[in-house]
Amino acid sequence: MGATLRALRALVLIAGFHLLGLFLLCALGAVDWAAYRWAPAGWALKFYVVSFLLAVPVVRGMLLLRTPRDEEVAGIPVTDADEPRLWAAVRELAERVGTRAPDEIRLTADMNAAVTEEARLLGLIGGTRRLYLGLPLVAGLSDAQLRAVLAHELGHYGNSDTRLTGITERCRVHVARTVDRFEEKSGQTIAKERARQERKSAKRVAKGKSAREVDTTGVGFTYRAMARIYTAYGRFCMRATQSGSRRQELAADLGAARIAGRDATASALRTLPVLDSAHEFYLSSYATLGVEFGMLPPRGEVFGGVRRLLDARAEELAGLREALPDEPASPYDSHPPTAERVAVLEALTDDGRGAEEARPAFGLFTSPEAVLIDVEEATLAPEALLMRRLDWPDLVHEAMTARYVQDAEPVREALGPAAADAEPAALLRDFLDAVDVGTAWDVVGRLPRSDEAAAATGRAAREFARSSLRRELARLTTAVLAADGRARWQLSWSDPASLHLPDGYAAALPSALDAAITDRPDTEPLRKLLAG
Repeated sequence: MGATLRALRALVLIAGFHLLGLFLLCALGAVDWAAYRWAPAGWALKFYVVSFLLAVPVVRGMLLLRTPRDEEVAGIPVTDADEPRLWAAVRELAERVGTRAPDEIRLTADMNAAVTEEARLLGLIGGTRRLYLGLPLVAGLSDAQLRAVLAHELGHYGNSDTRLTGITERCRVHVARTVDRFEEKSGQTIAKERARQERKSAKRVAKGKSAREVDTTGVGFTYRAMARIYTAYGRFCMRATQSGSRRQELAADLGAARIAGRDATASALRTLPVLDSAHEFYLSSYATLGVEFGMLPPRGEVFGGVRRLLDARAEELAGLREALPDEPASPYDSHPPTAERVAVLEALTDDGRGAEEARPAFGLFTSPEAVLIDVEEATLAPEALLMRRLDWPDLVHEAMTARYVQDAEPVREALGPAAADAEPAALLRDFLDAVDVGTAWDVVGRLPRSDEAAAATGRAAREFARSSLRRELARLTTAVLAADGRARWQLSWSDPASLHLPDGYAAALPSALDAAITDRPDTEPLRKLLAG
């Protein structure tokens, strides 16, 4: 479908939204007329009020013509002087696509690349073009793959996809606004009815009568019914426009393959879902490991450190690229399934460009480290920028140690007020004293328990308590050894962090813990180990 037909379809959908509003207003008017002719005056008045309340959101939705501006994506704009190689590559690709290059390139912290255009007159006149390029994405791509991604995004300019986005988005926004308004009114009506029934129930209780259960069944039904009508139309619009979006993505893929090469484009598509998963794992397990304790990686490493993970797990990630995500097809998806897109590309004739040297995509940047720092400063929250920065090995050790100390808080609370301000070493001594005098089981009984442990009785309950006692002793011992420097958490980019214990401790610690949790506990081995 050409750009003209797509624009015409979008305009028809917008017109359909207004026609739906007119139809509903006419239907409400017909109900009021019928009430005027045949209903008693009291009932007719109720119909007039309900019709008016339902008509207000419909009219508001029809009259709100302006589409709200999207929030600007956080990042930094880079000029030709800042990144000449990147701009040269983008301009070259735009020329080969046969379209105007973007007016601005903005570097972001997202695992994504995207293009926008501030078109005017419903997309009939082009406007400012922006290319958004996520640095974590660049970190995981080769030069050829990045060029394929850029060619794909620039292809959306060439096909006028970005100019027509405003038209289709306007229809979706109008429908969503109207649905939100009806749902808001429904919620307000239910809240008022609930408050009325609760006041009435309170009066009954004050008179010595039993309170009645609050029942809001059916309240706000007319608002919900109107919302469902607009929701159904919104789904129709989504199905009508998203099918076109999927065709646009395939067309952009084929254009990228023609310009950047079949293999590079297919390889980039295979890599994107793997990078997305790796990036999420990196953020949760590495970059934000110490955030709750006020610690962050070195400057430039919050988003740039993902390169270390990708390098360390290269073999594992290569295997994941071969297994494409099995995405279920949905008429509301804006993109075809990745497997389908790759199959279309790999079915093309070999263009002989598969053996090109794989250079890192960051080679297009003058100073990758500098832009990573700049993007951090532009995207991180002000409080995050004030956090303490540590090298990766120190960050892992201190964050893991702090986490173990934090996890010992239930023991501190269970030991009572005397342990409120105790350091980990003193807290462990108090806990061992409780083991010696036989009160540790009471302490363990005050710790959080699973439902299974709480329901256990007799010997089973005792074994659950013994397991909990050993776990808490091990946790506190680890916190003490790590806090005073005798043990150290080791950073690994390919495996979880591991605890390195001094010579002799690794072999002696399990038996010392076992001795402390027997029916006749002996804490001496563990005390000697801690004093060693």
